This record gives sequence, C-alpha cells and structure tokens, in this order.
Amino acid sequence: MTDFTAKTDADGVTTITWDVPGKSMNVMSMAGFAELNGLIDAALADPSVKGVIITSGKKDFAGGMDLNVIAQMRAGGAQAIFDGVMQMHQVLRKIELAGMDFKTKKGGKPVVAALPGTALGIGLELPLACHRIIAAENPKAKIGLPEIMVGIFPGGGGTTRLARKLGAMMAAPFLLEGKLSDPKGAKAAGLIDEVVPADQLLARAKDWVLAAKEADLVKPWDEKGYKMPGGAPYHPAGFMTFVGASAMVHGKTQGVYPAAKALLAAVYEGALVPFDAALRIEARQFTAVLMNPSSSAMIRSLFINKEALEKGANRPEAPDQTVKKLGVLGAGMMGAGIAYVSAQAGIEVVLIDAAQEAADRGKAYSEGLLDKGMKRGKVTAEKKAEVLGRITATTDYAALDGVDLIVEAVFEDPKVKAEVTAKAEAAAGPGAIFATNTSTLPISALARASARPEQFIGIHFFSPVDKMMLVEIIRGRETGTVAVAKALDFVRQIRKTPIVVNDARFFYANRCIIPYINEGIRMVAEGVEPALVENAAKLVGMPLGPLQLVDETSIDLGVKIAKATKAAMGADYPDGAVDDVLFWMADQGRLGRKANAGFYAYSEKGERLGLWEGLAPKYPLDKMQPSLGDVQHRLLMAQVLEAVRALEAGVLTDIREGDVGAILGWGFAPWSGGPFSWLDIIGAPRAVEICRGLVAQFGHRFEAPALLREMAEKGETFYGRFGGGAAKAA
Repeated sequence: MTDFTAKTDADGVTTITWDVPGKSMNVMSMAGFAELNGLIDAALADPSVKGVIITSGKKDFAGGMDLNVIAQMRAGGAQAIFDGVMQMHQVLRKIELAGMDFKTKKGGKPVVAALPGTALGIGLELPLACHRIIAAENPKAKIGLPEIMVGIFPGGGGTTRLARKLGAMMAAPFLLEGKLSDPKGAKAAGLIDEVVPADQLLARAKDWVLAAKEADLVKPWDEKGYKMPGGAPYHPAGFMTFVGASAMVHGKTQGVYPAAKALLAAVYEGALVPFDAALRIEARQFTAVLMNPSSSAMIRSLFINKEALEKGANRPEAPDQTVKKLGVLGAGMMGAGIAYVSAQAGIEVVLIDAAQEAADRGKAYSEGLLDKGMKRGKVTAEKKAEVLGRITATTDYAALDGVDLIVEAVFEDPKVKAEVTAKAEAAAGPGAIFATNTSTLPISALARASARPEQFIGIHFFSPVDKMMLVEIIRGRETGTVAVAKALDFVRQIRKTPIVVNDARFFYANRCIIPYINEGIRMVAEGVEPALVENAAKLVGMPLGPLQLVDETSIDLGVKIAKATKAAMGADYPDGAVDDVLFWMADQGRLGRKANAGFYAYSEKGERLGLWEGLAPKYPLDKMQPSLGDVQHRLLMAQVLEAVRALEAGVLTDIREGDVGAILGWGFAPWSGGPFSWLDIIGAPRAVEICRGLVAQFGHRFEAPALLREMAEKGETFYGRFGGGAAKAA
C-alpha cells in the first residue's frame, strides 16, 4: 500500500495522486515524501513525460504533516530534525526546478498542483513548490498554513516561499496568525493562481501543463535581479515592515511563544541571502523551535492529545449512542447556544422554557447567529432555514416524547433543577439520558431528583457555546457507562472537545479558574498594583488577567459562588480576604462588564477603558511592590496546584484531559501545553521549591500536594509517570 501513485496518459502528462490508505484526509509522512521523490525522479527522467499534475484521490488535498512523525523526529535530536527537514526541502526544490538547467533556466518540465479541497500545512507547502496552483471551486475548502496555532511554524519551505511570493507584510496574516481562506479568498490574496469548477479541475491542470512555456516554470526568486515584494530588510520600506512585524509579534505573543519569533527570524535572515541558503535558515529555525519544550508540549496537547480525546480515547465500551432528538430545558443564553450547535450538527432539537416568549427568544438566538453567517457569506438562506427548521421552541414538555438525550440548562438552583428533572423524565420516557448543565453544583446531589440516577450525568458547557470548544462531562456516583458514552458521542456530534471527570465541587475547570481569579483579587486587597496583576498574567501567556476575567463572568456570580462555597465549607473556608473585595464591589453596583462597571471602567458602549480608579482609595498601593516573577508564580501556582490536587483526588483521571481542558476551557498559557506539561517543563523539584517560597510568604494554600513532592523526590515527570493516558494517582 502506497501514499502516492502515478499514471501517464497518452498525451504524456503524468498524474501523481496522493491518497493515504485508511485516512479520511491525506497527511504527509517521511515514507510518503520518499515515494513522492521516486515518482518525481521517474517523471523527470522519462523523455515521454511532458509534465506532471499533483492531485489528491480524496475530496480534500491534504491536512498537513503527520505531527506524530514530527514528535518522533524530535526524539532523534536536533541533527535528526534538521536532516529530515532538509530532505523535505530537497524533494520540494527538485519539483520547483523540475529538471531545468539552473544557469539557463531551460529544460524543465511543468508541474501543477490541482487541489480538490482543503490544503493545509505541507498540503500548501507542496503546491507552493509547483509552478502553478489550481483549486476547485469549493466554499467549504480551507487553504493556509496553520502551524503557528500548534506551536511550530511552516518548516517545509512555506515560510520562505510565501514571504518571497507575497512580501513579508502580505504574508504575515498567513504565517504569523495561521489565517485560512477559501479558494476564492486564497486566489485574491495571491496564495494560489486559479479557481475553476470542480468538474474541470484536472482538465484545466492538463491544459496548463501542455501549454506551459519555459518562462512559466521559473519562480521569481530564481530569476536574476529578484527583489522581494514590499522591500527586503535593508530597503527603507522593508525596514519599516520588519520593525512593525517585530513589534506586532511581541505584542501578540508577549515573548512566550517561541515559534512566532523564530518564524520572523527565518523570514528576516532568509531575505538577506539566496533562496537555497534561506531554506537552510528556515530548517535551522524550525529545528530550534521543535527542540523547544514549549513547542513539543503544544503539539502534544493541542494536536495529538486533543485529537485522541475527540476520537473517544476514554469512551467506555457501549453501543453507538448517536443523538437523534435532543431536548433542551431553559432557553437562556446557555440553552439557546446548546440548541444552536446541536441543530447545526443535524440534530432535531426541542427547546423548552416556562414562557413561550422566552422559548421563541431562545430560537431567535440561533437565527441571529445564522444571519451573521449569511452576512459573511458562510451560510446560505437554505442552510439557515434547514437549521431553524430543526428547532422547536415550546413550553410543552410532551414535545420531549422520543428524545434520547435531555440537556437541562436552567438556573443554578437545585430546587428549580429538581422540578424540571422530574417533569422532563416523565415526559421523555425511560430510555432518555438526562444531562444537567451546571458549572458548580455537585452532580451526585442533583441526581437525587432523578428516577434513574444511572442515566443522569453532568455536561458543563462553556459560554458562549458556539465559540468555546471544551465540554466538561461529569460522572456522578451512580452514573452508568451508557450515559457517559451518550455524552461523549453527543459532544463529538457537535464537534467539541470533551473531557470526562468525576464529581466534586467545581469539577475540574472551575476548580482551577476560581483560585486564579481569587489570587488576583487577594493581591488587590494586599495593595499590589492592579495593573501589575493584570499584566503579569498576560506576560505569562494568560489571555485575560484575573480582574478582567471576573468582570467578564460577572462579579455578582462570584459573590453567589463565594456564599455557596462558604456555606458548604464552614470554618474551612479560605477566601475571606477575597470576599471583602468582591462583596464591596457588588455593594458599589460594580457587577462587571454587563453593568459597564467592574474592576475596569467602561464606556457607554461597553468598551473597556482601563482599570477603575476607585480601587486605589479603598485599597491603597503598598510602597513595596512584588516582583513580576513573584506575581506570576502566585497566579500560575494557584491554578496548577489545583490541577494536581484534582488528579490526586481522582476527579481528573487522565493528564491529557487536564492539559487540553485547561487550554480550551480557560486559556491556561497555551505555550506551556497545559498545567501538567508546564510542571514537566520546569521540573517537579523546581515546582516544589517555588511552592516552599510561596508558602513562607503567603500561606498554606501554596503547599505542594503529596503527589508533586513524591515526584520531585523520585525525579519523575507527569508524562513519564502517567504515560499521557488514563492513569489514577492512587
């Protein structure tokens, strides 16, 4: 079985077809590159071959490089990575030069890439080495170089070729932001050359091959006198571009994402030397990034582990539990969002609320999102009608007849939840699985209202549902395997990433988020400059500082959670100092962004203006401000130690879920790969040392858990001990 096959027709055109066996999408491996190399050699050496078409046997061209292969390359060390990347460069350069005499630029054979659909990563880098790129009309196709999103950058010549093709400024969105375009957008941006009807793709590619002249085969950077579009670094215009790009990269990455800085260095240094030397520079920078523990952690969490969880790595053995009809109780923002993503996925939805007006408003939420999609050209009128047609907005519980899953999304009040649970279970019948969407209430306690606790489970969505990718599935004490399988299959249907945790107060995500917020508020009470707190968080890779985050989630919600937690914990409640600040803010009417007043000040339009000046009189700044590092350690350890405690207590049973859940759920420093990856990067002994220092200054909440201390003594890492799979700390 091979990844690439070749066939030459009567007109002398060889079509090389990429079709990886057993995969729904082509991904490149080193073995695949070797096959492609052999077929290119054969086509260039055969005098009867006039040119080559490279296409796909699947509906898409390629999804990129197999990142598992990249992870294996890293195991061989820097030299192995560099040698492997240079082998790829040699194959692609061979395609680009196509047998021509390099001095005369004559004698080459035309090579065209014919893209039937999506072309990402190496799936675009390979076409960029061809002499022409023709794509089929396909609005669902995505074309681009998204490597930066998983902690690396385009290392198969894409960085060098695109920068030289478009210029540094025009290439920046595609290289530094991983921007993806549909075929028409890619042509308009200059990434590809033509877009044709799908049924004409191969015919047009063949016509181009047969009509191509020798001049059509010479890339601009191989021509004498080539000048980079927009100017090279030593050109006045180019100088300004690179200065601006450097500032932009640092502004967006805060200096903690090594791939973006290395990419910019590869473009800058590569622009100063001939093309082949630029490829070697790209390979060296790519090697350095891949050897950086941050990049390998990001690849592991955001690609390998995320994909494994989405494919059901921890799904229990049970028959297929695909959801055909869904009931959603509560048509507020959360319930409306759940209804929308479910209808989008082809599921029939019954959306129930106490008042018909509220139910209709919940359905209108979907209509509003679809209208926005239509304005952007992403949704057709037919698609809108189809999705809305799947949602029935009603007050009648009898409409739940025949649903196989119910998701309850009413107020965070156990009494209200108990009432709707009983009504819905009676209406739906004995076969339906019941899921409660709650962020804090223990599932096992809520399950007492159920007639069938083995069919009762927690499904915690994050808001806004249509944008947030994580879904936290919570097993109650009596939850059965079929309920877990149903929840996992449902999450897969709506194209989200699931993690499965055991029941405990705050579950996993909120268990870690709340200490982060509280630590930030606690520092305000201590007299730490609020701007230092917020910027320290952002400089360590958190998307939002703790004060901004509590504004976004609402201060009155924080008050509600604090009161409930204090009632449950009694004398053991540790956050009195936080409550002093939080309750005072609520008393001032500063409830967060929704009230246009919180830790930040806002304009009448809701734009964030800056930190609220009223904090200073109430909480005067201490004359001795802590160091940036101390503030960052407090904010990080507040989250990370809770993650370890969750693993230790068996709430979390898989460190992959801990890392992926942290990044997708609350944005934990993505550059680190997640809390367990970060602990592996700094090492357990160093983590314990940091904890000791924090305990001495700030108290026992920073005490290193027994598991972490034990690992420090043994010199263990989390991924070494638990193997990146399901593992209990016991």
